[in-house]
Parts: sequence; structure tokens; C-alpha cells
Amino acid sequence: MDKTKVAILGAGFIADIHLESYHRCVPEAEVVAVFTRNAEKAATFARKHRIPRSFSDLEAAITESGCDVVDVCLPNFLHHRAVMAAAKAGKHAIVEKPLCLTLEEADAMIAAMRAAGRKLMYAEELCFAPKYERVRALANAGAFGRLYLLKQAEKHSGPHSDWFYDIDQAGGGVIMDMGCHGLAWFRWMLGGRPKALRVSAHLQTGLLHGKRTRGEENSTVLVEFEGGCVGIAENSWAKPGGMQDRAEVYGTGGVCFADLFQGNSALTYSEKGYDYAMEKAGSTQGWTFTMFEEAFNQGYPQELKHFIDCVRHDRSPVVSGEDGRAVLEIIYAAYASAGTGRKVDLPFAPKVTRPIDLWLA
Repeated sequence: MDKTKVAILGAGFIADIHLESYHRCVPEAEVVAVFTRNAEKAATFARKHRIPRSFSDLEAAITESGCDVVDVCLPNFLHHRAVMAAAKAGKHAIVEKPLCLTLEEADAMIAAMRAAGRKLMYAEELCFAPKYERVRALANAGAFGRLYLLKQAEKHSGPHSDWFYDIDQAGGGVIMDMGCHGLAWFRWMLGGRPKALRVSAHLQTGLLHGKRTRGEENSTVLVEFEGGCVGIAENSWAKPGGMQDRAEVYGTGGVCFADLFQGNSALTYSEKGYDYAMEKAGSTQGWTFTMFEEAFNQGYPQELKHFIDCVRHDRSPVVSGEDGRAVLEIIYAAYASAGTGRKVDLPFAPKVTRPIDLWLA
């Protein structure tokens, strides 16, 4: 079978990561084009990564590059336009987080791709990160008993590109940038499609970047799910000292602490133990250091390889456009909760231009 041809839309930090992932881990794919709005930057990126063609026109990149798949690594406000163009051209699409700016855009994207008979994947790499996936396998095997609390924290001192700070381009602040990861991971840990019942949130701004953004720089979002489990997502653009990405799992029979950037294991406690051979470990009961597959920690190559496989073999992505919409709805509720000081019940679909307006207004 011929290689699946990919057009990368975007030439920033995340596009670099996707390119490295394709080159090192997805031999079935061939990146044939790159788009960014600056023609010189597009050409420079193409030379750097040995990509045959570069474009500064979005629609031309999709229709004239000969691609089968568009990989959307653009600022948030361009996601809808890119996917709608992909659907019109009959291309599959994988979209970096968040899915888009509004629920109306999400519905239109999902409907357009479905009508075109093309696949739409929401690129949530935490659903593929090897260490987090090892933790999920333990949870599914019952190592922690009934789950009642999930926590995920991603924090650093601020984004690398100016557009993140512009709420018109980004739709909000740190929740839109990083909070979406934890919200998607909670749903993934709870079976993929759990019903979120209500959301409460506290947001802070004016910490490190008050002169650059009206968006929230620090956020705590609490989601109550059907079945009794609670998810707490902690995110910050105001943490000194580098990147943090950490997950915690609490159940009636055990706990687990996993840090993507520290160590090669997850600290695990299980009262009953679990079925997983560990070298020089006589038992998996009590405290253990759960090893994980040695691959890229954050799951980018795994998610891209998965999507290319879905395209080549007509399978459905495990993280879909509908999942991206569900995360966006929780983000809406988080902004509304922070703005009103009250819990917000789901479903929740007010008409807004930017999710952050539910807080700022």
C-alpha cells in the first residue's frame, strides 16, 4: 500500500513535534506539504524538514498538495476553517487541542466530516502517553478498586507563541491551552464517554502575564461525573521552574502517582495487587514502581500512528471529534462557574464568540 500523504497546517512548536513523530515513528505516512500564513516561514520550515512543498494559502495547501490527511497545528481560531476546508476537499483531519473555539463550530466540523465520509480525530496525546496508559491499564484491571478521584496538573511559566495570549485567537487562557488535556484524560480514564454532570472552577489572572493577556493564567476546574468520580484539573501559566505534567488516581483499593517528566515508572499502591510481572518484585501488593513502555512520554507519535492506521484501514479513531466537543462543553461550564461563583450543570451550550466571555462578562 502506498504511503498516506499528510499536509501539516502550521509551522510552530507543535508542528515540529508532529514532524519529528512522523519521521521517527510513522513510516506509513509521508509529509508532502506545510502551510503557515507567512510564506517565508513556510518555506523555511519546509527546507528544515525536507518537505517538498510549502503554502501560505490554507485552502491551496489542502486542495493542491495531493494530501490524504490534514494535520491541524494552527492557532485555535483557524481550526474550524481548516477542517471545513478539509471536509469540502474530501480529506481526513486530525486536530490539535482544543477542537475549536465554540460548540457551534464543533458541531459543524463533526457534521461536515461525517457527510464527507472522512475521519476526524481529536489529537489528545494524553490518551496515548505510555506512562498514563500503563496507569489506565491498572485501573481497568481493578488495581485501585472503584475510582473516586482523578487529578491532572499541567503547569509552566507561559506559552511559547504570542497568539496564546490573545483571547480572540485562543478563545481563552490556560484552560483552552492546557486544561483541555486533563478534562479529556478524565473521560478517557472513566471509559471514554462518561457523563459529566456539573462543573465548578476558580480562575486567576494578572499573575505573570497581566500586561499580555486578559486570559486566565491559573485555573482549578472540578468536574463531577456520573458514577461518583470527581476530576480536578490544575493548570498554570504562572509556575516558575519549568514544565510539570502529573496525574493522580485515587480508588477504594489503591492509588497511583505518575509524572510524565520525572522517572521511568509510576508510584503505585494496590491493596490486592495486579497481574503484571515486575523484575525482582515478589508481589504487586502494596507500594510498587510500575514501569511503562519506553517510548515518547507524551504520546504524540502514538496518536499520529493510530490516526494514519485508521485512515489506511478504515477504522474509527479512539478519540473523536465528539470527544473534542465534550471537552469544549466542560470548558464552557468552567468559565461560567468561575464567572458566577456557582456550579454549572451539564449539558450547557450558551451562545458565545469566545469561551472566556462566560467568565469576563
